[in-house]
Amino acid sequence: MPTQNSIKVVTKNKNLHLRVSKGHFATSHSHINYYIDVSMQKTRLSEAQAVAHELVSYYNANTIVDTILCLDGMEVVGTCLANELTKGDFNSINAHQTIYVVTPEHTAGSQLIFRDNIAHTIKGKNVLVLAASVTTGYTASAAVEAIKYYGGVVAGVCAIFATVDTCSGYVVHSVFDPKDLKDYASYPSHECPMCKNGERIDALVNSHGYSRL
Repeated sequence: MPTQNSIKVVTKNKNLHLRVSKGHFATSHSHINYYIDVSMQKTRLSEAQAVAHELVSYYNANTIVDTILCLDGMEVVGTCLANELTKGDFNSINAHQTIYVVTPEHTAGSQLIFRDNIAHTIKGKNVLVLAASVTTGYTASAAVEAIKYYGGVVAGVCAIFATVDTCSGYVVHSVFDPKDLKDYASYPSHECPMCKNGERIDALVNSHGYSRL
């Protein structure tokens, strides 16, 4: 973690918790006062399974999911979520009795594309967007736009942590939200009060992690 001000938000499930560090952090779209560390959820099977088990509760027997579109390196969680969705009643409403787990390619201009050999997993499919976090919503919105462009149907948007209730008109379901971090704040970089107070940035952060400054 980038600072000593690190805490863990725990739940009743020993494998379901959120690691955060308080400070002054810069993302590509904003400045935030908490770094949300989801690296263990993305790489450790027991934690990925716990996240998937929590997220699947938001999707009842009326939700058809053919494809899970993984953002922010969420393929392990996506695979676990696909496994949860193909259990019991969820399996009976899935037309293909299986679920694709895919990740988009990013262009130099930050657009999301799918190569011809992958596009069939999006076209005509009900696609669930799975992100590590949805805060500004830029990346998730780009995913929604890409799904529609390639002929898919957006089945929903979900994440480990989210600060918004909706994204591009779709409800965002998450395991954790700002209620778990009472003083969480995100600001446009040019309006950041921490910068105006002369507080140095602790680290640059993105979906891959953090780099101390």
